Amino acid sequence: MKTLLTAMTIITAAVSPITNVAAATGVQDLKEFDSQVNEIFQQVYSDPSQPGAGVIILKDWKPVVKHFYGMANLDTGEPITDKTNFCIASVSKQFAAIALLQLAEKGIISLNDPLSKFFPEFQAPFFKDITLHNILSHTSGIPDARVRSSREFVLFSTDVESVGYMKTLDYLNFIPGSQYEYVNPTYQLIYQIVERATGTPFETYMHKNIFGKAGMKHTQYFEPDRNITHLAHGYGWDEKLNRYTEYDYGEETFFATKADGALYTSLSDFIKWEKALAHLKVWNAASRMMAYTPKITIPADAEYGYQPYTGYGYGFFIQHEPGRCPIVYHTGDNGGFTIYAGKIPAHNVVFLFFSTRNDIDRMKMVNAVYDKMEPLGWLKP
Repeated sequence: MKTLLTAMTIITAAVSPITNVAAATGVQDLKEFDSQVNEIFQQVYSDPSQPGAGVIILKDWKPVVKHFYGMANLDTGEPITDKTNFCIASVSKQFAAIALLQLAEKGIISLNDPLSKFFPEFQAPFFKDITLHNILSHTSGIPDARVRSSREFVLFSTDVESVGYMKTLDYLNFIPGSQYEYVNPTYQLIYQIVERATGTPFETYMHKNIFGKAGMKHTQYFEPDRNITHLAHGYGWDEKLNRYTEYDYGEETFFATKADGALYTSLSDFIKWEKALAHLKVWNAASRMMAYTPKITIPADAEYGYQPYTGYGYGFFIQHEPGRCPIVYHTGDNGGFTIYAGKIPAHNVVFLFFSTRNDIDRMKMVNAVYDKMEPLGWLKP
């Protein structure tokens, strides 16, 4: 009951009337906040000639922080702007999750449907016990047993190829629904679920029903031969060469699978996405409540996603610290890309931090920014 009330608080606040942020907070307070945030990131992204980041914070859809640091592409010297297209990695999962929620709203599928309904080729009987709810909430028990003996496979496999091991999988890590384990291949299944449930190719469905409805004209999934304008590269530090080197497709494993992580978008397009979520352009209020309601608590020994007081909903982490209102967010890590997309629905705050380098402590900076929001009242329950 407590979780449900929390979700209702989130949803109610998300559709509240827009207020005048300057009048409510004070122009000087906002200028000081902007300076404080800039200082946090400037300490890390101090060299404009190196890979960098874009940071945008909105209050009531008005930008109160907007800073860009460093390079999107070291070869061309193109700097990062709000039009730079980053690989948002696992932040892509919320788009795939909402595709399933849309289909559930239309009665085409049910979140209680077992995987065996969509994958009759999966031989193990336990696929009858694993539901779409388990897939969306990372509670399926399916292990990440992708074949890693072939360098070609791990670098270039598709969503379909990547989950091929499930055809003969004969064990689970735990009883479905009993534990949390963040597993990328389970989200890759959504690629085929959408196609098999609708008869429409995954990308076609996403562009028409997700990106199109949100007005995200420059958002697209990665393909090796696809031209993406203002394309950013991810970078990692090479100790031997003593410099940053490109670290994305062709260098990092499982980079091109779409439903779980190969979406490229810009900060400006992602703001359109946040507006679409808040204004119910891509889903209804019931679906939003389900997505923003924790289904399971993330344990401290989790390999990915642990933060204190945090659970997982459908495509979103939800952190609810005592004395603060809930923060809904997701992180993304692939190659050199390090991404954070968060929001405080109760106060209509959106916080986006997209980086082209991976040698950073993302959550240290993110948490420092939230601490700076505290005096502004943006975390007040």
